[in-house]
Amino acid sequence: MKKFSRAVLCGFLGAGLALASCAPASSGASGSSGGSGSGSPDAPYTSGDPESDTLVVYFSWSGNTREMAEYIAEATGGDLFEIVPEDEYTAADLRWTDENSRVVQEYEAKQAGTLEDVALRDTTADGWEEYDTVFIGYPIWWYDAAWPVNTFVKANDFTGKTVYTFCTSSSSGLGNSTRNLADMAGSGDWRDGSRFSSGASESAVVAWLEEAGLIA
Repeated sequence: MKKFSRAVLCGFLGAGLALASCAPASSGASGSSGGSGSGSPDAPYTSGDPESDTLVVYFSWSGNTREMAEYIAEATGGDLFEIVPEDEYTAADLRWTDENSRVVQEYEAKQAGTLEDVALRDTTADGWEEYDTVFIGYPIWWYDAAWPVNTFVKANDFTGKTVYTFCTSSSSGLGNSTRNLADMAGSGDWRDGSRFSSGASESAVVAWLEEAGLIA
């Protein structure tokens, strides 16, 4: 079992654990959105205003991301869909300092390219085809979206949808998570949203939505 450097482990801050003592890494955890805003032929990745019919999708273990998702749904009038693993994560599973914990084992498998998709209770929201705008929220795990989100993204067709990501993290920003999810999806217009700290206020979320032109 290889040892993780302090800088790499700090990228897991988005799990909602008490890890505020970790300093941001010099790369991948600067708080920058990480996206250039330019489109690509296979996975559009731009900026602009969404239309109507909004769904807010989120994965949350500690409740931080759920709270942000609820704020977004309230402000936009959108519906909520929670990503729930069939085998839900426990506190012991998420002990990123324990080399034998589930999340560390999964991270090593991810690095080796052998991580299996995390099975979900439900992979598609009712009326999926009717939504034009989709927000997807998640904690940051090692500078990337928590991997249960990958299963949801791979299972759905994002054609014709505008997708905004948002994350919760103690220090790390969205990084390349939006781009990585867009590549997995292979369809849809994916755009960086915002990073929120644990316990961010509803007013902070509304301010972001207003600044981005997502609500009036």
